[in-house]
Amino acid sequence: MSTPKLAGKIALVTGASKGIGAATAKQLAAAGAAVVVNYASGKTGADRVVSEITTAGGKAFAIQADVSRPADIARLFQETKRVFGGSLDVLVNNAGVYEFAPLEAITPEHFHRQFDLNVLGLLLVTQEAVKHFPANGGSIINISSIVTKTAPATTSVYSATKGAVDAITKSLASELGARKIRVNAINPGMIETEGTHTAGIVDSELRRQVEALTPLGRIGQPQDIAPAAVFLASDDSSWVSGETFFIAGGLR
Repeated sequence: MSTPKLAGKIALVTGASKGIGAATAKQLAAAGAAVVVNYASGKTGADRVVSEITTAGGKAFAIQADVSRPADIARLFQETKRVFGGSLDVLVNNAGVYEFAPLEAITPEHFHRQFDLNVLGLLLVTQEAVKHFPANGGSIINISSIVTKTAPATTSVYSATKGAVDAITKSLASELGARKIRVNAINPGMIETEGTHTAGIVDSELRRQVEALTPLGRIGQPQDIAPAAVFLASDDSSWVSGETFFIAGGLR
């Protein structure tokens, strides 16, 4: 039997109680990593993800932390070290929020709610994470979005946050390369998640428009995204850094 490609690795996935984060946490664990399932408020979902991983024979632990708050970030890494010991090998910056509004409805609160988590939170988590990477480096995976290419109407602020994520990915890849830390982004198209159901997007005219423009003719599922995170976390991508991977059924 071959050794799992992430055996012995420790991975932290932010916002992992549902959707892409949950699917990614489960895929990383299936590949052999011990996974920290971070959540801000979805304890039930995070516990479910941990239960599914451990039932399948993997290692996982849920840790609550709002990654837009520096004090929570510090505690998140303290708890990670307490539970799994050692260093951190993989960080998946998945936590994020989206809220659409036309230009006339944009407020400072609308702006800061998204930028504080999607951009500042990502930077602060990464800042702390690199202190815990070993001498032989590791992998940082930022979950971005296809909106950096498509930028639909009423998504000015959200699209701007993800454009920032892509720029940060390239800049940090240059900055951290000497430390053997690889930084890449995954840019999903429209994905069917709890969030898109709650927002009414899954059953909307927008979904039908997106599917009509998508060569593969459907929106995505979280499990369409998670395998790419395993690839970027593993030595299979040891010479890949600063890239943005669009996984959107061919939509551009």
